[in-house]
Amino acid sequence: MINTRRRLILTTVAATLAAAGVVGGIIGLAVLYGGFYNISATKSHFPQVHRILERGLLESVSFHARDVQVPKEITLEADTPPGAPSAAFRAKPQVVRGAGLYRDNCVVCHGAPGVAQGDIGKSMQPVPGPLSDAARRWRPNELYWITRHGIKMSGMPAWQYHLAEEDIWAVVGFLVALPSMTPKDYADITTQSGAQPRAPRPSFAQPDVERGRLAFTQYACHACHMVPGVVGSETSVGPALGDLKSRKFIADDLPNDAANLAHFIRDPQAISPHSAMPAMGVTESDARDMAAYLLAQ
Repeated sequence: MINTRRRLILTTVAATLAAAGVVGGIIGLAVLYGGFYNISATKSHFPQVHRILERGLLESVSFHARDVQVPKEITLEADTPPGAPSAAFRAKPQVVRGAGLYRDNCVVCHGAPGVAQGDIGKSMQPVPGPLSDAARRWRPNELYWITRHGIKMSGMPAWQYHLAEEDIWAVVGFLVALPSMTPKDYADITTQSGAQPRAPRPSFAQPDVERGRLAFTQYACHACHMVPGVVGSETSVGPALGDLKSRKFIADDLPNDAANLAHFIRDPQAISPHSAMPAMGVTESDARDMAAYLLAQ
């Protein structure tokens, strides 16, 4: 009798949970396909949605950045209070270089002490908040991971294919020093840093298919092309690239091989002046990787 009653209770609970799941799924589909959720940038997420996304962000960054080794050059002195790096730390060449890189690449979205975000940064959803206190909320390894890999669905780009490792760490070093800076400190250090051309990224002698796939995402090729293995919107701005290896020619009359394809990726107008495809600043090494990826599909 007891076992029968227990089975009945478990069956009822399971059936109730299954029914609740079905009802929840129906409601979710109705909201999705009915277009009821307002995705406009002038309407914020519900507070509960924002808190869930924020918690997911914090936990994900903490987990994925756990093994990142921080260079000793940007590690604060043991006796330095958190968020209060010394003037000597702020004067380190790496930190000064990071200030210039931050000014040239980051301030438009994040602002700085005494410097407002640009209009684009102010209008993004979610808002890319000021980083004046970032080092109080994130450890250096986490700042590095965020800068290198970006954050999905937030507008925060991955800088892995646009800044060399040494430059990413320079930006992190600057962010570590930023909480202690006044507007005058920021103005002084960015003046001191002067123009900061980006350091060259490494070049690889042998092309690599997986690097090529990642390069397609980082150069935004999937904004115009449907690239196999790269998730993006269905688009017909440029031709789909799924069957490229079967084509005899590219750009109308250029023989389709790895070298020509890499050349076209880097400088399409030099080969086809009427092509609407812009030069995306692809490095020679990245172009070889991208050509290898397409010809392997």
